[in-house]
Amino acid sequence: MELKRVNYSSGAPLEEKVGYSRMVKIGPYVKVGGTTSVQPDGTVYGEDAYEQTKYVLEKQIKLLETAGAKKEEVFNVMVYTTDITQGSKICDAYSGFFHDVKPLCTIVEITRLNRETQLVEIEMEAVIGSTQE
Repeated sequence: MELKRVNYSSGAPLEEKVGYSRMVKIGPYVKVGGTTSVQPDGTVYGEDAYEQTKYVLEKQIKLLETAGAKKEEVFNVMVYTTDITQGSKICDAYSGFFHDVKPLCTIVEITRLNRETQLVEIEMEAVIGSTQE
């Protein structure tokens, strides 16, 4: 069986320069790469982990929709944070999107992200056409 691959860009300048995609769809499988709360003008949205998590999840879900996926089809979310003590804020924002979907979710503390004000980076995966039992 041949699976068609589609690469999606968010328009970030580094994507073309470095050679990566924000999201890749292969057949029904969709993965959104690490995304932070950087806005189109290059500034970081949100001053705390709750605001940044909410912004990133909104951004990623909109991107998934362009590939034909729905948030209900997300099965895995990886959250990287520079401050694990902000875990409850991250979980509060996450719960607003995925409480009833219940995908896998891992939160990992890392040393730092590209900018000092970035607190959260998120990846997610979905399978188009998957249903919850």
